[in-house]
Amino acid sequence: MSGRPRAARACEPLRVLHACAGLVVGASLLSVLRSGLAERSVALAFGVLVAVGETTRWSGPGSRGAAPLGTAAALSYALLGEHAGHATLHGAAQVVSVVAVASLLGSVPHLARGRGPVLDHLVRRVLAVGFAAVCFQPLYNRGVFDRWSGPAYALLLLALLVLTTLCEAVVAAALAHSRTGWPFPPLLRDELRSVPGIGSAVCATGAVMALAVAVVGLWALPVFSVPLLLTQLSLRRYAAVRATYRQTIASLARATEIAGYTPAGHARRVAGLSQAVGRDLGLTEPELTVLEYAALMHDIGQLSLVDPVPAGATAALPPAEQRRIALLGGAVVRRTGVSAQVATVVERQADPYPEQPTAARIVRVVNAYEEKVRDAGPGGPLTALEELRLGAGGEYAPDVVEALARVLSRDCLTLPAGG
Repeated sequence: MSGRPRAARACEPLRVLHACAGLVVGASLLSVLRSGLAERSVALAFGVLVAVGETTRWSGPGSRGAAPLGTAAALSYALLGEHAGHATLHGAAQVVSVVAVASLLGSVPHLARGRGPVLDHLVRRVLAVGFAAVCFQPLYNRGVFDRWSGPAYALLLLALLVLTTLCEAVVAAALAHSRTGWPFPPLLRDELRSVPGIGSAVCATGAVMALAVAVVGLWALPVFSVPLLLTQLSLRRYAAVRATYRQTIASLARATEIAGYTPAGHARRVAGLSQAVGRDLGLTEPELTVLEYAALMHDIGQLSLVDPVPAGATAALPPAEQRRIALLGGAVVRRTGVSAQVATVVERQADPYPEQPTAARIVRVVNAYEEKVRDAGPGGPLTALEELRLGAGGEYAPDVVEALARVLSRDCLTLPAGG
C-alpha cells in the first residue's frame, strides 16, 4: 500500500475537526450578527481576559495546559448564568463568538513570531468551549437548573467542566494523532494525565469565576486572574528550566563527538529516531523523556576507552565488550546527576533483549540501525533494516524492529512496513 493514501487517511480526522470548528464559529458569528451582542460590558470583560491569557500563554516545548488564564476565562463565560444577581441574556452562540475572536486576537503575537501550532490550539479551544456552552446555556435559560442551588450548583458546574476537559483531551489527542501518525491511545493517556494537575486548577477556577461574577459582578475577574497569571509565569519558568536541563545533557552527549569517538550528530539522530519508535510503541511522556536522555548519552562510556572504537560502531563489537562500555557509560551518567532511570537504560543497552527495559531495547535497535545505515552505502536504509530483521529474536527485540520499520515507512514512504 502506498504512503500517499495512508497520509491522506491520517489527515482526515484533522480536516474534519478543523471543518467542525470552522462551522461552529461561522454559525455562531452569523447568529450574533443577526441578533446583536448582548451585555457588551460582560462580553468585553471576558473577551479581554481570554485575549490576555492567549497572548501570555507559553508556546514552547511541553506547552500542554500553558494557557490557564485564557482557558479558565473562556470556560467561566460558557457557564455564566448571572451577573451581579441578574440573569444573563447571552447564549451559546455569543460565547463561542466572543471566545473565538478573543483567542484569535490573543494569538496574533504567536502567529507573527511563527510559534505554533496555533490553529490546533484554536480548534481545541472553540470545540471545548462550544461543548460547555451548549451543555449549559440552553438548559439554564429554560430554568432547568433553577432547583439547583448552593453546593449542588457548584458541583454541577464542576461536573460540566470535567466533561468539557475530557472532551478537549479527546480532541487534542485526535489532532496530534492526525498530524504525527502516532498511536491514539497513548496520546489520549498523556492528555488525561495532565487533567489532575493544571487541568483541575483551571476547572476549579473557571467554576469559581462564574459563581463569583454571578454574585459580585465583573470585579471578581481581576481577583481570580492574579493566581492564574502567577501559575502561567511558573509554567514558563519550569519549561525554561527543562530546556536548560536538556541542553546540558545534549552538551554532555556531544563530548564523544568532540573527542572523535563517534561521528558528528550520531547521538542526536539516535535520540530523535528513538523517540519516534517509543511513541509508536505507546510510551508515555515521562518514559519518552528518559528514553531521549538515555539515547543522547548512550555512547558516553566510550570516553573511558584508551583505544577508540573505529567510527564509534559499538554494535559490531563482541557482546562482552559492548556490556563493558555500557557499564562504563552508566557509571559516567550516574556521576553527572542525571536520573538513575537514564543511567539504568545506558547500562543495560547491551544486555540480552529479553532482560532489557523497553527504553534500552529501543536504544539498542536504533543505534544499530544508525551504524548499519552509515556503512551500507546506496540503499542503506533498506539494507540496514533487513539486517536488523534477520537479527530479530536473537540480538534485537522483534517488536522494536517492526516499530522502527513503521516509523521509517511513515517518514520515508519507501520502506516496507512489515517483515
